[in-house]
Amino acid sequence: METDIGTVAGLIWKLLNASGPISMTQLLKEIDAPRDTVMQGLGWLAREGKIQFETEGRTKRVTLS
Repeated sequence: METDIGTVAGLIWKLLNASGPISMTQLLKEIDAPRDTVMQGLGWLAREGKIQFETEGRTKRVTLS
């Protein structure tokens, strides 16, 4: 399980590095993994201080730190 989460965390980081800030909705569409695993990958990156979350109205965006 940890391997899957780490792999997805890497995919998220690469996507953010290539595209810049992205909405949570779009991120979940772009990453081909179960929603729970994507959320765990986000938590992994957040814990390491590699990403930040921004809220604008009802939209949440993820960006690299």
